[in-house]
Amino acid sequence: MAPKENIVVFPFMAQGHIIPFLSLALKLEQQKGYEITFVNTPLNIKKLQDYIPKFSNIRLVEIPFDRTEHGLPPNSESTETLPLPLMLHFIESSPLLKPAFTNLVSRLIEEDNGRLPLCIISDMFFAWSAEVAHEFGIFHAIFNAGAGYGMAVFHTIWLNLPQLKSNSEEFSLPDFPRGYRFKTKNLPVHLRECDGPWEFANGMFKDWLKTHAMLFNTIVDIDNTGLTYFREQFPNCSVYSIGPILSSAGSKARGGEEAVATMKHCMKWLDKKATNSVLYVAFGSQSSPSEAQTKELAKALEASNVDFLWVFRPPSSFVTDSECTNKDWLPEGFEERIKNSKRGLLLKKWAPQMEILSHKSVGAFLSHCGWNSCIEALSNGVPMLAWPMGAEQPFNAHMLEEELGVCVGVANGHNHVEHEEIMEKIELVMEEGREGDLMRRKALKVMEMIKRGSKGASMEAMDDFLSAAHTACI
Repeated sequence: MAPKENIVVFPFMAQGHIIPFLSLALKLEQQKGYEITFVNTPLNIKKLQDYIPKFSNIRLVEIPFDRTEHGLPPNSESTETLPLPLMLHFIESSPLLKPAFTNLVSRLIEEDNGRLPLCIISDMFFAWSAEVAHEFGIFHAIFNAGAGYGMAVFHTIWLNLPQLKSNSEEFSLPDFPRGYRFKTKNLPVHLRECDGPWEFANGMFKDWLKTHAMLFNTIVDIDNTGLTYFREQFPNCSVYSIGPILSSAGSKARGGEEAVATMKHCMKWLDKKATNSVLYVAFGSQSSPSEAQTKELAKALEASNVDFLWVFRPPSSFVTDSECTNKDWLPEGFEERIKNSKRGLLLKKWAPQMEILSHKSVGAFLSHCGWNSCIEALSNGVPMLAWPMGAEQPFNAHMLEEELGVCVGVANGHNHVEHEEIMEKIELVMEEGREGDLMRRKALKVMEMIKRGSKGASMEAMDDFLSAAHTACI
């Protein structure tokens, strides 16, 4: 029997990237029969070792990594605990990994008796790896865990800074269909305050032109505008919508040893709640509202008539565990009151998100609108309330609200909003007989689109991508 062909996957060192890459790796291994080599830095590999499913033979390979060279604090090899300036520096320094990755690929080929990997699938921040792939004659693809729409807006905004800077409340975008308008106030802070082009982004976008294929965790039926944009902007690169890529395997690595106990605790609590009665609140692994906004959110949740499950993390300006435990960011007596009333469940730092969103008691999701969270909510027919924090998240929220009608905007980044307004938006979505019912019906329709797409067009797109990789090797 001929040995299985090897696919090398290499995500950026952030949970929002590592988790979907691991999910993609599992899909390629279990559904398509490929051998997978998963590359990352030592600490991230160590965290993942115990959480690769028992049925999987994914090979975890460490790439040498010097934290001091990347300006990171001790015992840190991901963006999860980094403030924005240090996170941007970490991203900018990623090309320093190029020599080590070149050596790693060379070693893999040598260990496989000269046989080349079928392809290298890299992170969008590691687009420089296309040159490494070309050096060895290997097919290269970029897996973008974001949506086509959000990333398209992100791409064209960076290309057109500072021309977009103006005092107008709205702006249109070059290369986007006419009539598409975006609110200036919804731009992330790092875009609003940017004095000019981000040199790293410009270089990264040039490297995107060198890849053979782009993979997006989305489906055509909900994301045609974004996918069309990339096909037009990158005519020499094939664009494939292979979503939804869903899995809780990588997420459990963040939950640590307490993941199983947390899961049981959540499910027991949710099982006691009525259908569609619970608001799930989570802002992802990277950011959370400011101290003042965290308190306003807590007041709104307590004052509303809604049961809620809140994955609480300290405000973004406070990133360490000690700061989370040594300072109370919530209104006095909040935790005790919601516990006694049994209306709220507060979890610190991690929750089994996929399992929560698929539970019948969950009626809506207040989210930062990172695309992993969006696609997980949409795949379960759960409408959303948007509180984007940065990156392409405001543009994901725009698509969900303006294009699909499954979302209501609550706040944006650290812009101040009073708890009365937050409460009003929560009740709008959660109470029966209001706009929330219509949003829920639309969300269920999107869920059916995703189910059909995953069994049809997305599966065909995956097969087409793998066929292209095989053809390139002949």
